[in-house]
Amino acid sequence: MLVELRIADLGVIGDAMIEPGPGFTAVTGETGAGKTMIVTGLALLAGAKADPRLVRNGASRALVEGRWRVAGDQAEPLAELGAEVEDDEVLVSRHLGANRSRMAIGGAQVPLSTGAGLVGEWVTVHGQSEQLRLGTPERQLEVLDRYAGDALVAELGPYRADWAARRAAASELAELTTQSQARARELDLLRFGLDEIAKVDPQPGEDQALAAETVRLQAVDDLRQAAQAALVALAGDEDSYDAVDALSLAGAARKALAPAVEKDAGLAPIAEELAGAVAGLADVASSLASYASGLDADPLRLEWIAGRRAELAHLTRKYGDTIDEVLAWAADAVTRVTRLDAGEDRIGELGGLIEGLDARLGATATRITALRSAAATELAGLVAHELKALAMPKARLSFELTQSELGPSGADQVNLLFSANPGSTPGPLGRVASGGELSRVRLALEVVLATEVSGQTFVFDEVDAGIGGAVALEIGRRLALLARRCQVIVVTHLAQVAAFADRHYVVAKADDGSVTTSGVRLVEADDRVEVLARMMGGLDSSDSGLAHARELLASARP
Repeated sequence: MLVELRIADLGVIGDAMIEPGPGFTAVTGETGAGKTMIVTGLALLAGAKADPRLVRNGASRALVEGRWRVAGDQAEPLAELGAEVEDDEVLVSRHLGANRSRMAIGGAQVPLSTGAGLVGEWVTVHGQSEQLRLGTPERQLEVLDRYAGDALVAELGPYRADWAARRAAASELAELTTQSQARARELDLLRFGLDEIAKVDPQPGEDQALAAETVRLQAVDDLRQAAQAALVALAGDEDSYDAVDALSLAGAARKALAPAVEKDAGLAPIAEELAGAVAGLADVASSLASYASGLDADPLRLEWIAGRRAELAHLTRKYGDTIDEVLAWAADAVTRVTRLDAGEDRIGELGGLIEGLDARLGATATRITALRSAAATELAGLVAHELKALAMPKARLSFELTQSELGPSGADQVNLLFSANPGSTPGPLGRVASGGELSRVRLALEVVLATEVSGQTFVFDEVDAGIGGAVALEIGRRLALLARRCQVIVVTHLAQVAAFADRHYVVAKADDGSVTTSGVRLVEADDRVEVLARMMGGLDSSDSGLAHARELLASARP
């Protein structure tokens, strides 16, 4: 429930605040005074699009703040936003500047769409644009579904989940089908590459190993010569008895040191190191001899390696810089081929899934249509009863349901048909109803629908447009009836409507000769009597006008 509304520099309103009660609050004022800005301000809090032209002349920005009392079940989404709730109340604000607008809930700045989704659950604004929307099939379907209640919600939830699943499956199927040629071409290229690689059968690191072997085979004479020279230096040459070699010198050193070890134990470690060096040199000499004996020129092997490297080079030119990269490409290609091959299977799977979803959607849509048909008949009857009380005893209203292709809300198209007189053929509400008739139909719908809700805030702008007299009294009475369950805020120019309000605010203009501004004040007791007398066209100071206003207030009291 809205407990406070403050507006600053919006339209002609400089700074104003109202505190609507839990029941019926009326806002009145002269034409052009800015009373519609109250509705505009609430619409902005509910997420309406901001127009920079709404900022008052001479001001840099406009501000609208609404303080709502929230129930327990409304606290959770507020907590998720990080909104601050104090004493079960939360402040919602909307700032309008020349280039942008901002929205905050409980001190937490939120995207406009988020704020609209949340506050839109608390307040319903019926302005002139809403009258136009009531003439659209989409809005009429919303109204009908709202009346159908929980039974329809229980069917629509699973239906919309199935509808979303079908859309996703159909989108995937269309993509797979339209890309079948590209998929076939890609499969051919991948399989050709895998066949080429399989024929060569490369092994990990094979290109590097063969490159090293090629260098060794091509340098076999140089390698043999180097190994032989090193072997002679280590172990000597049988043909050169007087040549000095490393093993002989090391052996002589070991022999020379042996007697001294007996005299000085400190030399023992050195002698051991020398013995190890001699053994090490002997091992190296043996390894060199074995290496030299195994060095044989192999032209046939060299020729085979050249051919093999050519095969591997063909692969590295197409699939990677090294054989390891070629093998990695092949592994990825196998995965991709498996996925592409599964496309055909997936097409069949998706076809079966869509067929099953279509059957389920059709069955659910049939139940939804039945629920809507029953609700349409009942709702039309209740609204017709309300219209009789609003001086439209002959009005006929019906929800025409026609079948169409399955959509996100079922297979129904709704057309609200209306006839104000028995002699006229019912036609689409948006085309055949006048502004006053639309206002009364809208009010009748809300009165009926309000039996299913409580605590919500309804805002009506000029609901009494184009009517007066006894009809205005009935509109006031119906608004008061609606206010028993919900908070109702009405902008009106008729005293017959305002008299039923629990609280009455007046928007008044002030002109200093250069700038026109408006303020809002609460009127009570005799002040209210004078305002009502003035609204009825009488003089607020005349006895007859004041008496008429008092009589009107008395008749409006339950």
